This record gives sequence, structure tokens and C-alpha cells, in this order.
Amino acid sequence: MKKALQETSRMGAWRKSWVLASAFSIGLLATTQVWAQATIRSINSVQQAGAEVVRIELSEPLKELPKGFTVQTPPRIAIDLPGVSNGIGRSLVEINQGNLRSANVAQASERTRVVLNLRQPAAYRAELQDNALLLVLEPVASPARAANEPTHFAPSLNTTSLALREIDFRRGQDGAGRVIVNLPNNQVGVDIQQQGQNLVVEFLRSSLPENLRRKLDVSDFGSPVQTITTTQVGDRVRMLVEPKGSWEHSAYQSDNQFVLEVRPQKVDPNKLTQGPGYAGDKLSLNFQNIEVRALLQVIADFTNFNVVTSDTVTGNVTLRLKDVPWDQALDIIMQAKGLGLKKSGNVLLIAPKDELAAKEKLELEAKAQIASLETLRTQAFQLNYTKAEEVAKGLTGQNSSGGSGTNNSRILSTRGSVIYETRTNQLFVSDIPSKLEEIQAMIAKIDIPVRQVLIEARIVEADDRFGRSLGVKLGSQDLRGVQGGIPGYNVGGNSYLTAGGNYNQIGYQTNQGPAANYNNTQFVNLPANVSSDSFGGANAASFALSLFSATANRFLNLELSALEADGKGKIVSSPRVITADQVKALIEQGEELPYQVATSSGATSIQFRKANLKLEVTPQITPEGNVILSVDVNKDSRGSLTPQGYAINTKHVQTQVLVENGGTVVIGGIFTQDEREDISKVPLLGDLPYLGHLFKNTARTSVKTELLIFLTPKVVSERAAVR
Repeated sequence: MKKALQETSRMGAWRKSWVLASAFSIGLLATTQVWAQATIRSINSVQQAGAEVVRIELSEPLKELPKGFTVQTPPRIAIDLPGVSNGIGRSLVEINQGNLRSANVAQASERTRVVLNLRQPAAYRAELQDNALLLVLEPVASPARAANEPTHFAPSLNTTSLALREIDFRRGQDGAGRVIVNLPNNQVGVDIQQQGQNLVVEFLRSSLPENLRRKLDVSDFGSPVQTITTTQVGDRVRMLVEPKGSWEHSAYQSDNQFVLEVRPQKVDPNKLTQGPGYAGDKLSLNFQNIEVRALLQVIADFTNFNVVTSDTVTGNVTLRLKDVPWDQALDIIMQAKGLGLKKSGNVLLIAPKDELAAKEKLELEAKAQIASLETLRTQAFQLNYTKAEEVAKGLTGQNSSGGSGTNNSRILSTRGSVIYETRTNQLFVSDIPSKLEEIQAMIAKIDIPVRQVLIEARIVEADDRFGRSLGVKLGSQDLRGVQGGIPGYNVGGNSYLTAGGNYNQIGYQTNQGPAANYNNTQFVNLPANVSSDSFGGANAASFALSLFSATANRFLNLELSALEADGKGKIVSSPRVITADQVKALIEQGEELPYQVATSSGATSIQFRKANLKLEVTPQITPEGNVILSVDVNKDSRGSLTPQGYAINTKHVQTQVLVENGGTVVIGGIFTQDEREDISKVPLLGDLPYLGHLFKNTARTSVKTELLIFLTPKVVSERAAVR
């Protein structure tokens, strides 16, 4: 393939404008008449009536005003002088007066271009005065100054101040950060402005509720956005978005929802100018049936790139562009003619796409042939933290279940080989030098100490129990035929009263006969019910009375029982475990309870079930130094005894949380409250006022339990911390 190397001018800064003038001059060649040869004698700047005037002295007067154009960035004015030559003797004229820095004079064929390099953008007005061309400079608004002005995204149509509803942040596709603001309506005005590396969004005629006046730290979302600070400034709400790195932004609004999206910029090595879209200096081109090679030369001279054009690039093109970035113009030309581009530093190779693809294929085939003939070398690698066997499997593309993961692609070349030695944990790799360099760089990233995490858990179980129970035993007996003394105390007339600790005691004191006889006389048997766990197995206190006649033949026995229990308890379990990053750790303590199960033959066998405290956790250290915990916590205890064995009381929490290094998080809480009031009574009699308490028993219980689990991860960076 033949290549025509076309170099840009060594003058660099003024060459762009000279070539742009050439583009206009090519279009004018067909209609421009050949004028008498004149020369430029001098170029200077003077002040006339408060205006800055550039005076170009010629040897002969011009017949008509010349044509020219202006460039905003960098600020320049270019004037084409047909039939004029450079008589100054140099191409650069330093002026440094007022807005004019210098002037470049470039001669090509029968015309000369004068490029005025300015400090600030300016327009001009041309006048002829004898043998001189006068250019009166007229200042214009600076585009850089206009760029700092806010972009009016939406005009303010509301007449009164309205409150924003909600501010949220989400991570979008490709790592973009999306700031979402719910507006009160679609008439709220929005201004967007970039200040340095930050974005400022202002909501006009708006107010910010107190709960939204805050600073959001969203750095953990992995987007360019780091913080979002929203404040009230006068009659508007000001939102400061702080991104990092290279980014670009866009905004859109759907009904009442405003979205500001900040995306990371992707750097394309083949892109002519980095940044969103096209970012080259703008130019204007107007050609009719111009040769493609000449047009590419115009683009090359306007830029700082050297262009190598293939001999197969032929044909003509008609083009009309107005204020288009030069990189976009070049892209349009290549698409129109089916050309491709390959960038290498500041050199551009332009050729048909098929030709570039074939050339790249030949280069790859040549590299493959060189690799197949290149001499093999052997290099030893000492591994300190990774098993040599696992790395060897990864290099050869074998499945691996170790720390290196599963890798089915071969890293060594087709001629390469590897052996490992487990005793010294070494690798011996034989391959071409380029592959050995890749393997060395890969091992340097793999063979590093794995950071460890110390996880401290605190499991707190608190309970508050209260119980109250009241009951009664009521009975009577008539023993007229039994002789005996008169026990007890006279309570008036022929009645006596005796007291005892319980029902059996007063029966014995009053000589009512064997216990079985007077126990059978009970027609109300509702003692205090203390079977609930709230009483902790305590027995109710009892008190008995007996009312009988003087002949000890009639008895009325009464036994009262009551118990009130109030208990509080707290169980604190604190398991601790240390493990490597992304490695599961397990710690447990408890007991195994036996229970019977039936076999297929009908016989029974004994099996065991665990009732223990177990902490199972897998930590993951984030690049910011925080810790992601995948936690599974069991807090089991022995329950009530059943015919099949003990029941198991279980408490289980499984979750994943993000915790800062050394911070504490409560990952779960189970709160239960059980309140009961039980009444057992004799129908009708138990409903009597006051006397009804002699024919019923009541029990009231209240149980409150709460389980809290606290986790504190600490990244261990030193061995002393582990100890």
C-alpha cells in the first residue's frame, strides 16, 4: 500500500487559520479575476475615535474590499488578499497593542492571507483608504463568559413559592448517578450551571421542607456523584452536586419529576477529541466537487494532527458546513466516502475501511508468526500468599475451585507450559518473553495478602414477666354423730372459728376425720392457677378458715390461695470471629437434644437436633474501606418436653448489610408481648357481687421479650490487632 504523507505547517498556531482561508480560496478560484501584483508593506494598530483600527499598508490600492471571516475560539480574524504578495520579509508580525497580539502573513500562489491573532473575540468592519486597508475591530460577547451563565432548563411559570416534595438518588445504567426531584407541578423553573467541577441546580420560586435540608453522601453507589447538598437560598432552592473524575451530565423532566443524570466519560483511544460528542474547534466549509484528498489536507492543516492518506483514497465530494466542529466534519467526510481512521499519537492514518481491516489482519498474523518462532524462556515465580497449584491451573485454563475461582480460558500461549512445586510454593513458567511479562504483572496483582475482618456480635435477649393469680377452695361437712372437743374460737353465740395454713390443716384441727373425707366435701375447687411460665414454677401461698358449731357437727371450710410474681431477665451472648475477606466464617455453641424417630422397619432410633447459638458471616471489604456483611444468626434454646422429645425455641435472622469500618449496626430485633387474663368460675355463683370471688379463680399474666443483634466489623490491617 502506498501512502502520501502530507505534513502540517511548522507554524502550528496560525496554520489552522491559513488552511481555513485556503478552503474559501479554493471555492473562489473559478470566479476570481487576476489582479495586478501588489505587496504588503506594513501592518500596525492605531486608536481612532476610541476604536481600535488595524492598518495594512499596500504598495498599490485594492480595487474592492477583500473577503474574510472570524474565528471565536481561538479569537482570530482572517482576510484574503487576491493578487497580493508578502513584501514585509517575514511571516510573523508582533504587535501586542490593545486587543491585537500578532499578525501572520501566509502567501500561496497569487493570493495572501493575513490572520490577526486577538486577545478577545471581535468582529470587524473593512474600509479602503488610499493604499491602505483599514480593519475597525468591534468587540463582541465572549463565548467563555456566556458559557458560565446558567442554562435555563425550564422557565418559572408559578406565581407563588411552592415546596419541593422529595429528593432521591439512584444508580442508573453504566454507573450513572441519577438525582431525582419530585416537583409540586410542572411550572417550576429550573436553572442548571456548572461551577468548576460541580453542578448547581436552582429551583426558582420554590421552598425546601426541613426534612429535605440535608447533605446526602452517595459515594458508595459507584457513580461519579459523591455528595448532594440542598439548601434554601432566598426564594429559590439551591442544589449542589459534587461529582468526581471525568463526567458529563444531562437533564430531563417528565411531568412533575425532574432528573439530573451524571454519567462517567468513557475514553476512546481512537476518538480525535475526548469528551461528550464532538469538541473540536468550529469551522465553516463550502466546496463544490472538491477532491477528497485536498479536503482532508484542509482538515489536517486546521488541526495539530499529521495525516497519512492512502493512495486508494480518491474521488470528489460536495460539502457545505457552517460552524461545525472539525472532528465532526472529518467524520462526515469519512462516512460519505466509506473511509476509516486509525489514530497513533498525533498521526492519523486514513484509508478505506476494508483496507484498514486487511492491514490490521496482516499485522496480527505477522505477530502470531513471530510468536510461533520466538525463543522460549523459563522464569521462576515465588508465591507468598496464593497456592502455586491454583495459579498453575488458571494459567492452563483448568477448572479451579480454590481462591482463584473458575477459569476456563488459557492464559499461556500455545507453546507455553507451567509446573508448580508445592513444597516451596513456586511456579516455573516457560513461554515467550511477552507472555512472561503478562504473567508477572498478573501474579503481582494476585499474590497479595488478603485483608481480614474481625466481626464482633452482641445478641441481647431481654424479658419482663408479671403474673397474678387468686383462687379459693370452699367446703362444708356435718359430723353430728362424732364426739369430740370444741376447737377454735367463739365468734359469738354457738359459733366457733378456726384457722390453718391450708385445707388439710383445719380439717385435722377440727377433728373432721380422715383427709379423704373432708377433701370430698369441696363443692368449689378453684385454687390459684400458677402453671404459667410467668410465675417461674413458684407455689401459691394459701390461708384456710373453718366455721363450725359448738357441737362440732357442722363445718364450713375455706382456703384462699394467691401468688404474684414479677421477674426480669437479660441474656447477653457475644460471639467473635475473624476471617479473611470474602471467606465464610462460622462459630457456634450449644447442645444437641435427642429425639426418637421411626425407621422403615417400624423400629425407633435416636437422632439429635442442635439447640445452639450460631453466627455465620461472610464479609466483603469495599474499595472505600466499608464492609458488606452477609449474616446468618441463630439463637436456639431448649423448649418444653413433649412425648417425642424436647421442643426447640428458635430465633433466626438472615440479612446483608453495609457497615462502615468499626461502626455498629443493629441488624434485627424481635419484640413480642403476651398478655393474658384467665377466669375459671362456677356459673351464676361466680357472678355474684363480692361473694362471687368465693366461687372462681383469676390469673393474669404479662410476658414481654425482645431480641436485639448488634454487629461491629473491624478491618484488621496489622498482626497486633489480631492478637
